[in-house]
Amino acid sequence: MTTHPLPPEIPVASSLADVGRGLLFPVRAFGIIVRTPKLLGLSLLCALVTALTLVGVGAGAWSLGQSLAGRLVDGDGSWQHAASVGLGVVFFMLLFAVGALTVPNLLLAPLQDPLSEATEACCGDFTPPAFSVGGLVRGTFESLRHTLLRLGFMALGLLVLFPLNLVPVAGSVLYLVLSSTWSMFWISVEHLSNPMARHLRPFRQVVGALRKRLPLALGVGAALYVLLWLPVLNFFLMPVAVVAGTLLFRSLRRVGALPESQ
Repeated sequence: MTTHPLPPEIPVASSLADVGRGLLFPVRAFGIIVRTPKLLGLSLLCALVTALTLVGVGAGAWSLGQSLAGRLVDGDGSWQHAASVGLGVVFFMLLFAVGALTVPNLLLAPLQDPLSEATEACCGDFTPPAFSVGGLVRGTFESLRHTLLRLGFMALGLLVLFPLNLVPVAGSVLYLVLSSTWSMFWISVEHLSNPMARHLRPFRQVVGALRKRLPLALGVGAALYVLLWLPVLNFFLMPVAVVAGTLLFRSLRRVGALPESQ
């Protein structure tokens, strides 16, 4: 396998400039994918499954979003209709984002570890461990634990912010901004969790590391969040996100931002 340059360099100390550095992680990830045959093959398979999944998620999110908005804003007046449609769009964006970031990943879960391991191999100083039933069980359990905790915290934050939608116009806009920012952080958590879970690192280390490097986490999350809304390119969201998360893991480990493994 071709060995590529080390992951993007990040400074030891966090700063606002880390937002820009974070935005470049998915760009570097895409470059590694197109230069590595194994990663490219896995990514094309992921893209096919994701394309079919996003069509279904989009249709379901639109239908459910309009239904929820109709229940919250009732009436035949012009302003009620406009408010219902606007709120339905907000619900659609939220539901689509959550569904698109969750459903394809669940369907493609068996491919995430091979993608992450191949990325670490490209970075050098890593050899994928030999297969063992015990290792598979431990890794699967830790990954599931990470996923459940992340989804729980993400949903809790969105639930706390939800009452903002009851404030006419401004509330929905504020909710969209805050919920998107909250989601960006947890997108970074999700994809740093993949290599961390493979190395049997606890979930608290993932959250702790990204809280200390919040600008970097938001930069990575923002790039992946934008990619979600770009037609065709979003078919490659999962492999790009997994590779970017693995690069982030290696960058954080190199500057000592992660505790030493037990």
